[in-house]
Amino acid sequence: MKPMDNAIRSEVLRRLESDYGLQHMKGTPYLRKGTCPACGKRELYSRHDEPWFIKCGRESKCGEQWHVKELFDDLFDDWSKRAPATEAEPNRTADDYLSFARGFDLSLIKGSYTLDNYWDRDLGIGSATVRFALEKGGYWERLIDRPHRFGKKKARFAPGQSPKGYWWCPPSVDLLEAKELWIVEGIFDAIALLHHGLATVSAMSSGAFPFESLKELARQRGGKLPRLVWALDNEPGAHRFTRKHVQMARDLGYTCTAAQIPQRERKVDWNDLHQRWMFIDNAEQRAERIHRDIEEARYHGALLLATNAAEKGVLMYEWRERYEFHFGFENRLYWFKMDLEKFNRAMQQLESSEREEDALLNDKQRREKALRQCGAVVEIANCYPQALYFQRNEVTDESWYYFRVDFPHDEPTVRNTFTGGQVAAASEFKKRLLGMAAGAVFTGSGGQLDKIMRDQLFGLKTVQTIDYIGFSKEHGCYVFGDLAVRGGVVEKANAEDYFEFKKLRLKTLQKSIRLEIAQTNEGYRHEWLEWLWEVFGAQGVIALAFWFGSLFAEQIRSEFQSFPFLEVTGEAGAGKSTLLMFLWKLLGRPEEEGKDPSKMSKAGLRRWLGQVSGMPLVLLEADRSDATTSNTAKGFDFDEFKPMFNGGSLGVTGMKTGGNETHEPPFRGSLVMSQNATVTGSEAILTRIVKLHFVRPEVTSASRAAVDNLNHLNAKDVSHFLIMAAKAEQKVLEVFRQQVRAHEQTLRAFREIRVERIIKNHAQMLALLDALRTVVPLTNDQHRATQQELMAMAVDRQGAINADPEEVRTFWEVYDYLQSLSDDAVVNHSKKPEHIAINLNEFAERAAEHRQKLADVATLRTLLKHSRSRPCLDINKATDSAVRAVYNMKNPLSARCATVKCWVFKA
Repeated sequence: MKPMDNAIRSEVLRRLESDYGLQHMKGTPYLRKGTCPACGKRELYSRHDEPWFIKCGRESKCGEQWHVKELFDDLFDDWSKRAPATEAEPNRTADDYLSFARGFDLSLIKGSYTLDNYWDRDLGIGSATVRFALEKGGYWERLIDRPHRFGKKKARFAPGQSPKGYWWCPPSVDLLEAKELWIVEGIFDAIALLHHGLATVSAMSSGAFPFESLKELARQRGGKLPRLVWALDNEPGAHRFTRKHVQMARDLGYTCTAAQIPQRERKVDWNDLHQRWMFIDNAEQRAERIHRDIEEARYHGALLLATNAAEKGVLMYEWRERYEFHFGFENRLYWFKMDLEKFNRAMQQLESSEREEDALLNDKQRREKALRQCGAVVEIANCYPQALYFQRNEVTDESWYYFRVDFPHDEPTVRNTFTGGQVAAASEFKKRLLGMAAGAVFTGSGGQLDKIMRDQLFGLKTVQTIDYIGFSKEHGCYVFGDLAVRGGVVEKANAEDYFEFKKLRLKTLQKSIRLEIAQTNEGYRHEWLEWLWEVFGAQGVIALAFWFGSLFAEQIRSEFQSFPFLEVTGEAGAGKSTLLMFLWKLLGRPEEEGKDPSKMSKAGLRRWLGQVSGMPLVLLEADRSDATTSNTAKGFDFDEFKPMFNGGSLGVTGMKTGGNETHEPPFRGSLVMSQNATVTGSEAILTRIVKLHFVRPEVTSASRAAVDNLNHLNAKDVSHFLIMAAKAEQKVLEVFRQQVRAHEQTLRAFREIRVERIIKNHAQMLALLDALRTVVPLTNDQHRATQQELMAMAVDRQGAINADPEEVRTFWEVYDYLQSLSDDAVVNHSKKPEHIAINLNEFAERAAEHRQKLADVATLRTLLKHSRSRPCLDINKATDSAVRAVYNMKNPLSARCATVKCWVFKA
């Protein structure tokens, strides 16, 4: 391996020190005392002169090892920039990639590769490639300039050409002399093994059987065929092909074995192993390690080719002499128990046997046969349960073991959790297994289960969990069901149902929210923006900006301490539901609009508010009168939501422990209030709101068609918007930071706006509108019109704080009218001139008698608490009634009680 470039070495050393705590030991060429990412112990070390790898020094307990290109791939993913080709060195970029990124000795593959280029017309981007010519014609090439930009396309064959039937052979391999020929998947795997004296060819893929090449080799060598070692990748699909290829090759007359690299913490191929071996300085230790790894791979290959459970059990016993152990064969769980008495008896019988076939056996063959005769192999489960990882909810102190259960028949693999108690007792394990997978039966004993769990759970990896979907502030990651976005990179959940980002393993426990998200832009309907503008205009774009900004609510609150609420009101038929349901489609939630809080218990509402992070939560028709009259337990005041403006607590619940621990989840989403009537409340809640009010529009043929188009869009048609927004996180926040202060200064110049919170909220919306243009192509006219609408909304919000709602203004107009009908008290029971005392039920009767229209009494009870023109001083206060005094004076024979329960206001 070539020496590391000085500039890259300096940056690698800096990162190793800052990220892992590695320190240079003076007088030695080593870095030590780093924290191992796998086991967490401070025994990580690396070379100071050539820091290509980091490795854990706990060889027997951990021993994990990482190449720096795995850790800092941004330093090694743009080879044209790092090592540009020149006229004197036309292959320099390819040479450096193969030397540095792959650790190859170029003399072994000289003349077999060239530097070339690839251009992707669809994406409009290109990359340099390392290209290898193939025997059948065409080529295979690896993209080497930031290949992550091309998604899964990191390598490609020549268009229209297939290597089917032929292998790729390195120029330095003499196929006519090789006694043993290794067949691997990739070209780089073949080159890697070539460095260690193994004649190797590449089949190009796990499913490709090199039939023509094998036939030609058999023709050239006559009857002296090499032994084939099928060393494909260690994954389920390749396992199936290995067995198939071995049988096909045996039919051609070849002797076959297999080799499989054991997979532990992460996937390792032959090129990875080669680079690990080259990290070992001592030649003797390196040779020993190579021999040990190759032998272990041969052993795992033999296990793969075992024809029955007894044969596999014997192989495992011979590899590591344990007298009892469990193992899987064809997705069934078996138990092997060695009976020494039977073994000794079988050996004696074979040694004294007069049969010719037994007499020809050597000691090793005799031992193998005796083992097969005495080894007791018993099936203890008709499926194969495998512990994958440990997951824990740190907040609630709950934990589970996550298992995969495979079946020998066509039933799909099942994945689910076991509690600690369920893996500790055979009866509980059996019941849980039956409950999670149909017909899965465990018949083992408690002692057998203890030993199985001891083996499977030792050193089990841990996965961090969250109990919501959306943005996790602690992990800097968006989690959307089976997709996650971190640092602009989109990842799918792996086969074990969690996301892995280098040192982070993460999954969500929230399963009740269904998402339909298009990972790619294939089929993305860009026209939705035109239709949204046609129907809803600037107000529709403001709602869009709020939905968009909600994705970054956690980040904005962390830096700016608040995120506004959105109020959506309007006339019946104005299109509020159409707008909300479409905006939800952009976030991959079809058939969603919101929830009515009056239909939830307080505990249910708290849980619902905690289900998402960085997404809106829509309260529907929350002002209905029956919420406060029919069931007071379900009634609520909008002022209860004030703490959520700053991401405050959703409430405190006790935890099931012996101590005084509590659970106090923060509000992580954004709040939307959608209803026909205006939201009422104190000034504190009204200043937290950005308000949209919709009126029934004048319908045109164009707007009708646009509404139909919006309604007929599926979530899959537009939900790639969510991925685009999450990938643009850094750019969006950068634009937001730049613009929000400028917009605050603009709004402060408005003399009509006096409340600072209104300025801050609407400035944030204006900044989000600017940031929205990084994802959505708003025109300048649309942007300008929406800005003007937001500024007008800020002025209107100040006016709404200064004035009473329409229902309250009408109430006081009726009051003034009724009081003017007589010089005596009519509806004001107060005898004090500075107070007004009104019994609301009696007031409604007097108004009806004089044909005056009022809001219903339940609504007035809610609104009058926040009356501004005549502030409310007390509710249901016993009052010495001036109205009753007048009545009793005029009607002494039917006098009424002089004390009345009244609402008291300042006159």
